[in-house]
Amino acid sequence: MAKKIPFNVVFATDEDAAFPASELNNHGPTVHGWRSAVDSALSTHDIILRFQQPAKIYRIQLLAHQYLIPEKVELWLHYSPKSLPSTPSSQYFDFLGFVALADNANTNYKSRELQSVTVTPRRGTHLKLRLSGAHCNEYSKSGQIALMAVNVLGEDLDAIAISMGEEQLPSESPPVDTATGELALASLCDDLLFSMYVEESIVQHIRELEQRKLQAVSSERFEYARKLKLCMTALRTAGERLGRYALAKRQAVQQEDFSAAKLRKEQIEMYRACVLKQLNVQQLLESDGMLSQNDQSCETYAAGKPNLPPAPSLQDVAQALSDAHLNPGTKLSSSIGVSQDEKPVNEVSGSSSNAECVGALVASAAALHLHAKSHDELPQSPRLPMASRHSSPMSSRQGSLRRRNKSAPRNSYEDYEERAIPTLRHSNTNEFLRECQGNALLEADPNRSRSRLNDRERRQAALPILVFGSELVEQFYSRQFQDREDGLMRLRNFLKEQEVPSEDSNEHAASPNKVARSAALLLHRAVRDAVYSVFNQATETVRVLFLEYVPGRVSPNEVARCVDRLLPELLAKSGDPSARLHTLAQHTILSIAACPQVAEQHLVAPALSRSVGSGTHQRLAMSRLQMLEQLVHTQGISTDKHSGLTCRALSDCGCSGIHHPAEPVRKVAERILLLVYKVNPRLVRKQLPPDDDITRRNLLYRQLFTEFDKLDLERKQELLEANKYSSGNEADSLQPTTSADASRLLKSKSGQVFGGSTGIGTDNGYVSCNGKQQYNEQLKRSMLSASNSRKGSVSNSESTDDTTPKISCPFCGWCCLGSDTSQLDRHYWKTCPFLTKCPQCSQVLEVAALNYHLTMECDAKDNYVVCTRCTESVHKQLYELHQMEDFCRELKTGAARCPLCHDDVNLPLDGGWKLHLLSAGGCPGNIRKRNLKKSN
Repeated sequence: MAKKIPFNVVFATDEDAAFPASELNNHGPTVHGWRSAVDSALSTHDIILRFQQPAKIYRIQLLAHQYLIPEKVELWLHYSPKSLPSTPSSQYFDFLGFVALADNANTNYKSRELQSVTVTPRRGTHLKLRLSGAHCNEYSKSGQIALMAVNVLGEDLDAIAISMGEEQLPSESPPVDTATGELALASLCDDLLFSMYVEESIVQHIRELEQRKLQAVSSERFEYARKLKLCMTALRTAGERLGRYALAKRQAVQQEDFSAAKLRKEQIEMYRACVLKQLNVQQLLESDGMLSQNDQSCETYAAGKPNLPPAPSLQDVAQALSDAHLNPGTKLSSSIGVSQDEKPVNEVSGSSSNAECVGALVASAAALHLHAKSHDELPQSPRLPMASRHSSPMSSRQGSLRRRNKSAPRNSYEDYEERAIPTLRHSNTNEFLRECQGNALLEADPNRSRSRLNDRERRQAALPILVFGSELVEQFYSRQFQDREDGLMRLRNFLKEQEVPSEDSNEHAASPNKVARSAALLLHRAVRDAVYSVFNQATETVRVLFLEYVPGRVSPNEVARCVDRLLPELLAKSGDPSARLHTLAQHTILSIAACPQVAEQHLVAPALSRSVGSGTHQRLAMSRLQMLEQLVHTQGISTDKHSGLTCRALSDCGCSGIHHPAEPVRKVAERILLLVYKVNPRLVRKQLPPDDDITRRNLLYRQLFTEFDKLDLERKQELLEANKYSSGNEADSLQPTTSADASRLLKSKSGQVFGGSTGIGTDNGYVSCNGKQQYNEQLKRSMLSASNSRKGSVSNSESTDDTTPKISCPFCGWCCLGSDTSQLDRHYWKTCPFLTKCPQCSQVLEVAALNYHLTMECDAKDNYVVCTRCTESVHKQLYELHQMEDFCRELKTGAARCPLCHDDVNLPLDGGWKLHLLSAGGCPGNIRKRNLKKSN
């Protein structure tokens, strides 16, 4: 692979004494480059480079000056074996071509142009650059030209290739990277774009890390290789910053501003030490042998690109120097850097508590920098504009060095190298001056940096200005994020300190509605802020507004207006890819939904329960569904169609979410459907495809229907347990007093008697059970068969009770010696198989009349309905589950349905009930039949 070919400048036709040609031997941020002599009479300028070893040349890179630009640079190559003497006068150079440079007027002479040309692989020992012409501009009127850097990429020749003596290698091609299709470099540090803007010590560290990465890949230590790659990327960013600091230090030395140079030197050392420590560079280099920690995940490199420590400002450096002078044992690198909060690099601390020596140091440096302005150093450029290139035809002896294959795919690397290089507008050349001037202005007037409101902003914020005053509103519109944070804190304190207005309150004070509307206007601007600290303060203020200020003060209409203004912005933030942003937005929206006035008007849930389209961003869709799920848990499923939490709305939202292409979104949507299924299974199944083998082939539906089956099974088990408990529950607490006068008997028209449960006897022999009236005629007709079967055995129960000591049950034929009627009452209450107990009101009645009782007479009759298929009485909440049961089937003609075992009773009016309830193979669900056998 191609690497940087080291060379030395051996000849130059002329040069400026301050910018000699030997500057081209090195690459770095502080390199001056070569310049021609001032007012030189030469029309062309030659520079000859000698390679330290014979090399095979693949690519030549030239970095031009920003305004001292030659019109054309010709490239000549010479090869001479080591055995032959070589002098500039005896050398014969082959012409490779020329490079035309742009005049750089479109960038206002603030960018450098990098030309990178690929040549046919050739052997060489010397390279000659012939610069001719000069682009005239306002900064270069004397015809002086310059060249900032030259880089040669190729491979060293071995002894066998040297002995062959061939100058050109037509059969060979330069090494190409298979991934990008470009020239393969042995190290990214060999590229001129890298070496000219990254500090030298960082470049050395990156080279060592590259070697370690190659060894890690060959040893299959891929976690170690990943850390090395991330570390190199972060080191490059830090190296560019250190390069700007080194450039500022060199300028301070040239201006003999040694105080500023000292600060810059300490700043470079401090920041370098902090970066190397935070990135664990020494551990990754493994100077003492292989470390197992490098093959394990760590916090620094767990989340991708590691975070660099904040760069220390000059004020911090001066303060650290002062502390180190007072405490000699304190290390400078530990005084700042790692522990300080995140802030911009050029941020100036407005504190006036610095030490006297620091103030003197800053003041002296600022005084010397006030008049420092020169175009000899790198001007400032924010962007990377495209350099206009002039095409020049070239052949093997004379032709163009531009890329020949125009159909080949371009990549970011090539796009970058064909552009003009910026000259670091944000470099620290004038950073110290800006810091000192900014500090002086802030000390003179703390409000100077706060921007005043223009007419449009004043019209927008007319109401907040009237309520809160101009000073607080200006903080919200300020360009300094510290001012915006202070404004939010002041607004939050204002809302907390407000008391509930009374009748004798100040008439001139703003009403709560105006305060809420003004706060919503300011918070609408704050929640859109790109700075996280400002957004954090804004969300905290939103929570204070809705949870502390709004309740009991603001009208419902004004609350709705505030929510309509803030909710769309918070929903947009909830879809932000950053975890801390969307999590904070979700908590804020849920806090708003928890406000009583917001919950009463259903302002949040309808916005969350809208259908999720397949094109909705994954993060936004998941945030909406997560918040909707949380609202279902906290507020429950509502029956109000405007609430947004109805079964219909939730099922529509869940069904749209399960078709989203992102799996996390589908998982949340499935959980919402399961919550709705617990309340309304039929509605959810109606929204989905039919549950058959074809549908279950889809993994999504198979998992969902499996969860539905689990819920159905749990519901069946609960229902069976409830029925078992209600049928097996012995009503010991409901036993009446054992007196014949209060025996709660119910007489039929023919004189037969059957028991009640908790009623009190009346004068005409009828019983009102739990305050109910007598059974109607339809119930009596259903019991006609039982009455006929009792006529033969008991002709007159009252006379029997009076004349014989033997008592018997008119329903089941149970008899007992004695005249104690309380035994017959106990038989009715506990063991008579003809009778049962109502599961709702505990009234004892015939089994044949239980269905009619539950729907027409029971206290809980509003909760029961008659099944249209099997005519049983079913609880409304269990109706859908009942219809899915196997025993829910069409009733046969002339038959009745037993409520205990759900079997058909044939001929119910002709002894069918007696046969069903008393026979050995009769009703399996009648627990009283077993109790009767035990008593007998």
